[in-house]
Amino acid sequence: MNTIMRKSVIGLAGLAFAGGVIGGPIAAHDAQPVDSKPVAVLQVDKPGVDKAKLIPHGVQGEQSHIDLNDEQTKNVKAIIAATKKSGLDERAAVISIATSLQESKLENLGHLGDMNDHDSLGLFQQRPSSGWGTPEQITDPEYSTMAFQKGLKQVDGWQDMPLTEAAQTVQVSAYPDAYAQWEQQAADLVAQYWNS
Repeated sequence: MNTIMRKSVIGLAGLAFAGGVIGGPIAAHDAQPVDSKPVAVLQVDKPGVDKAKLIPHGVQGEQSHIDLNDEQTKNVKAIIAATKKSGLDERAAVISIATSLQESKLENLGHLGDMNDHDSLGLFQQRPSSGWGTPEQITDPEYSTMAFQKGLKQVDGWQDMPLTEAAQTVQVSAYPDAYAQWEQQAADLVAQYWNS
């Protein structure tokens, strides 16, 4: 047998041996049926949000609450995503959501005709005529949130202000204390969706 032929035979024998070691023991035993019932998967809870950061001053006054539909919940998630994109924390999301709850009940409002407050639009009832952006921009949840938060960042010490004061400084509403009533629901929503 020449050298090339001998190496080929030895190589094939090695493959056959390796195949027997790997596949042999399984094939050598009688195959038992596998129980194909679904296996329970344990879900590890996501890290929680520090609730002390959400409402550092405690809520002010009576609190309001509304049940949210799918569209409103989608807008909550959009506000949280935009907050993260802006590099801000959970407190900024609470202020943003509470503001939107007061301004639009978390509905991305278009022009409301005679019921419209001037030319206010979107989640935050921002006005194109006041320089917030175009109607298309203002009715984009990410854009409108980031525009609101850009204003919030310009408020010195907003992180340490009561919610209604921080929101009012940005929004300049005719009802400056109205934002406070939504702080608890906004905090609950941030706690629920921040890490989802």
